[in-house]
Amino acid sequence: MDGARRLAGRWRRGAADFSFRIRLHPGSPQLNAAPADQIRLLDVQALDTRLSQLAHKRTTLPEHEEIQRLEADLAQLRDLLVAAQTEVSDTAREQTKAEQDVDQVRQRATRDQGRLDSGMVTNPKDLESLQSEIASLAKRQGDLEEVVLEVMERHESAQERAVELGGRVESVGARLQEATARRDAGLEEIDGELERVRKERETVSGAVPEDLLKLYDKIRDRENGVGAAKLYQRRCEGCRLELNITEVNDVRAAPADEVVRCENCRRILVRTPDSGL
Repeated sequence: MDGARRLAGRWRRGAADFSFRIRLHPGSPQLNAAPADQIRLLDVQALDTRLSQLAHKRTTLPEHEEIQRLEADLAQLRDLLVAAQTEVSDTAREQTKAEQDVDQVRQRATRDQGRLDSGMVTNPKDLESLQSEIASLAKRQGDLEEVVLEVMERHESAQERAVELGGRVESVGARLQEATARRDAGLEEIDGELERVRKERETVSGAVPEDLLKLYDKIRDRENGVGAAKLYQRRCEGCRLELNITEVNDVRAAPADEVVRCENCRRILVRTPDSGL
């Protein structure tokens, strides 16, 4: 009977110890690191978070969208300006042709009127034909002059449109240049801070044990950029979930140099004086 009790006791202790190991680091070998190194890991995490924020800020500057919109507007305005300038050229040629047609009809009418006024045409039939042609030419000239006026109006309208579009192209181009300058200044500032934070991260991470940093980087790549989280008032700051009493007891019982993991998000849990243990 005593042997059975001792065997049962050993089984319960072994099961509890196995359960403890599974809760803290299931499927992974035990890792130990000095508490100061674990806390230093939070500094690395803060710097990595800042790097992620800066990278996001770099790609989401409001000037990016503004520049894209202005570039689209400018391209459209330039197309419209080219079309207006083409219309100016086309109507100018059309006006010249219409004015030439009017001049030709006018010259012919002047010539016929001269023949009529000279008295050289005496044959009644020829006289009647000449008078009819002069009347026809007068009507033709009037029609052509109407065409000239219509073309002139279209030409002037095209010129005004081209001038207006030219002004708008210049205005949008200036706004695009200004937005580009603001974007470039913003990128330069962000890149400067990125370089500073990268150097600081290199310095801080260099003081973290290699195996601990390797585990942290592996988890961070898998868990949306967060590999280590502070245990604050019994809550994991990574997943924002509070540890249950069993988990709290397991973490409390773990040696100070044991690297523990959150049961919920699997991130490294860093214990501090305000962990609430």
